[in-house]
Amino acid sequence: MTRIPPLLGVLAALIALWYAAVVPMNVQETLTQAQRAGAVVTPTEATARRDTSNLVLVASNLDHLGESWSLDRPRLPAPHQVVAELYISTIGEELTGRRGLVQSGSLSNRGLVYHALVTLNATFLGFLIGTGLGTLLAIGIVHSRTMDMSVMPWAIVSQTIPIVALAPMIIVVLYSVGIQGLLPKAVISAYLSFFPVVVGMVKGLRSPDAMQMDQMKTWSATSRDTLLKLRLPASTPYLFASLKIAIAASLVGAIVGELPVQKGGLGARMLAGSYYGQTAQIWAALLMAAGLAAVLVWGIGAIERRTLAKMGMSA
Repeated sequence: MTRIPPLLGVLAALIALWYAAVVPMNVQETLTQAQRAGAVVTPTEATARRDTSNLVLVASNLDHLGESWSLDRPRLPAPHQVVAELYISTIGEELTGRRGLVQSGSLSNRGLVYHALVTLNATFLGFLIGTGLGTLLAIGIVHSRTMDMSVMPWAIVSQTIPIVALAPMIIVVLYSVGIQGLLPKAVISAYLSFFPVVVGMVKGLRSPDAMQMDQMKTWSATSRDTLLKLRLPASTPYLFASLKIAIAASLVGAIVGELPVQKGGLGARMLAGSYYGQTAQIWAALLMAAGLAAVLVWGIGAIERRTLAKMGMSA
């Protein structure tokens, strides 16, 4: 409860800043519409307005800015426009839409709920692949100095490649060998999610101190016993910290992977909005993605608290 007032304060400040930014961002179109309605704007020529700073246009036409927050195709939609689009694309589409859940019995492919589920499928599959590969790679790095010296640098270098450039290459290569659909997007998602797991697990697996390792040796514990009974339990807090980053990165990877494919998902929804100038649709998809990320991270945190409590640790 103590977190709510600060969060609401920051949210209110962001919304106020958003509303303020809408005016200069949309001033060109606002003045054009005002001039078509018969108002006298400054400057009167459209070419002169294009060459004038937006802030100067705002200061010179304070009486004609009322439509800035209600344009049909704004450069920057107002918060209430995004919320309205979010409602129409989720609840409204499923309740009243011809293809919606009520009318057809299945989710509408025009609604954000359908596209969010498409993105979540790729997110979860990529997250599982990335987490599994990251954990196995971390175990190998900890137990093999050769892997530590050879593989870890390449894992770091791999993260410097822009995912926007890499995603089309992965999709084209996999498509050429007959792999398409969910798996290519999951591979891109796994690419972004495995690195945080590798780094966190390497740190966690190496967290037992020398005294604890010596104690295992006095018990004649094998490397397998040391891994299962000491290293893995000690790495649990590090693992969950990494998973929170990995699940968010996995969601980003799934969205990026949908951009070249354009067969559903929040990424395809954003791209369609950019094609047709529907900025409110883009922002609604962005808010949906942000909400999904928050829920996923919260879910990992809830599992973390229960797991650590059963292990006698504090989250």
